[in-house]
This record gives sequence, structure tokens and C-alpha cells, in this order.
Amino acid sequence: MGCDGGTIPKRHELVKGPKKVEKVDKDAELVAQWNYCTLSQEILRRPIVACELGRLYNKDAVIEFLLDKSAEKALGKAASHIKSIKNVTELRLSDNPAWEGDKGNTKGDKHDDLQRARFICPVVGLEMNGRHRFCFLRCCGCVFSERALKEIKAEVCHTCGAAFQEDDVIVLNGEKAASEAGKGNGRLCLSLSPCRHLGCT
Repeated sequence: MGCDGGTIPKRHELVKGPKKVEKVDKDAELVAQWNYCTLSQEILRRPIVACELGRLYNKDAVIEFLLDKSAEKALGKAASHIKSIKNVTELRLSDNPAWEGDKGNTKGDKHDDLQRARFICPVVGLEMNGRHRFCFLRCCGCVFSERALKEIKAEVCHTCGAAFQEDDVIVLNGEKAASEAGKGNGRLCLSLSPCRHLGCT
């Protein structure tokens, strides 16, 4: 008190106001979900696998997680439901011909366009960048857009011809939309009749 040069603190210097809520950048969140492994946070590279919840993983990261289940791994919670390699399905992805990747990047100064997707739907041609819903078939691992599965009603896979049922269709990265709609898992309802057990109409 005193001998401080006569400075008087103002109210805004003493009283802390409410903290501003941090807004999540939706574009950055989409890029993270569709381009990075949920477990290791590394860029997705083949072979890519998906779990029952529709999360994307690098297969080698899942194998390392299953071999070394130490409690100190913070990211282990993202894959705590994976008990064996049989709990994941290896995905058959169709390459996007418009995606350049590292082509022409000899100097290392090229900007990566993360809005351009590496993979597309083989039926409709939609890019797998999070703007459109994508699904995979648990029986064969083929990946399609939801639009392709709904428009072309079939009992067999559009790519490999394997027979599938509605229970085999799982939405990729669809757990937020599923939890908001009241669904417990990433399953997709393809029929036009109401599905009371999934909560969709």
C-alpha cells in the first residue's frame, strides 16, 4: 500500500470475467477425423482399418496398441473397445485421381490441400472429406458414400459382389451424429420402414 507511484487498480484488472467459450473450427475437426489415425494421431496410410464405431485407424497403430496395453497411454481411451484385431475391419478404399499428394513436391514447399480428399466413392464419385457421409461394409470392408447405398438399393456390394445385410453397414466417423440422434452405435438404417431400435425414421 503506498510508495507505489500512486497507481490505482481498475475494476477490470482485479475482477475476472466469464471465460470465453472456445469455438472448435469445424474444418480443422473434419480434417483431423478423416486424415489422421484416431489412435496414433499420424496421417492415415494403408492399410487403414475401422472399428464398430466407425473410427479410422492405421492398422499398425492398432497392432501396437494391442501388443502394448500400458495404462499410461492417454490415447488408449479412443481404442479401449478394441480387444483383438478381429474387432476392426480393413477398408478397401478407392483412390481419388484428382488428389496429387506429394507429387511435384520436390522442394518441400508445396501447400497440402487438405480439403481435397485422398479417397472417393467408387459409385457416385463423392470425395471422402467429411462433407458427405460414408459407410463401410463389415463383411468385405468396401467403402461407399451413403448416397450410393441409398440410391442403388442392392443386397450385394457394388464393388466386390459380396452379399450383405443392413447390420453390416457402419457409418464412418458418424458417432457424433449418431449420439445426437439417440443411436448408440454407428449403424446406418437403409430401409424405408421405421427402425425403432435405431431411433431413425
